Amino acid sequence: MAQYSSIEWTGATWNPLTGCSKLSAGCKNCYAERMAKRLQAMGNPNYAQGFQPSIHEHLFEMPLKWKRPRMVFVNSMSDLFLDEFPDEVIKRLFNVMRRAHWHIFQILTKRSERLLRMSEQLNWTPNIWMGVTVEGGDYKFRIDDLRKTSASTKFLSMEPLLGPVANLVLTGIDWLIAGGESGPDARPMQQEWVISIRNVCVTSGVPFFFKQWGGVNKKRTGRYLEGRLWEEVPGHVGPSGSRHSLF
Repeated sequence: MAQYSSIEWTGATWNPLTGCSKLSAGCKNCYAERMAKRLQAMGNPNYAQGFQPSIHEHLFEMPLKWKRPRMVFVNSMSDLFLDEFPDEVIKRLFNVMRRAHWHIFQILTKRSERLLRMSEQLNWTPNIWMGVTVEGGDYKFRIDDLRKTSASTKFLSMEPLLGPVANLVLTGIDWLIAGGESGPDARPMQQEWVISIRNVCVTSGVPFFFKQWGGVNKKRTGRYLEGRLWEEVPGHVGPSGSRHSLF
């Protein structure tokens, strides 16, 4: 689960690990927690423990069965570098990603300190993209941790963007995704925060992907920023509507 994803910047999700714990401001209204409780109520066996950290070994090798190349978001329902997941489990999943070399794997974490500690123990291959979440200026330290890793492609997710990010430096960063919070208790995002980040990306030559304005009804608020869609990805920075060939 799941072979395909509605997340705009990926093509599929792979959740061999599920469950998490709140760490910073962006976790307050966690969509994954809401979804896990819903799946638990529906009787999905992978969510029998709700949002408690869980390891699903029967899903470890699932990407090896997908023969068509695709972008794969790893652990959309968890955080790979959560303390509850042993080092050996993380290394095993990296080995699966290495073996499934025809896919691009996108990993995203808020736990950049553990990511950095483990970086030299991990088998980084070019198809493994590593990202960190930066909800606002207080979390820029995660960017510095990411820079020090051995990942060949490094990206930032500024979603949910909860405040301005001043003095943003994108040296060593290959991609940036930004977006507002969505859901029943969504906190607002200001246009000037997004425009400032987009401008830094343009000046720095970093591909910029604007995911959504968010809000209670994200379909109504849409994805246009100053009259256009921004869907740039590494290796394919093009006009509105451009997509990487693996989407």
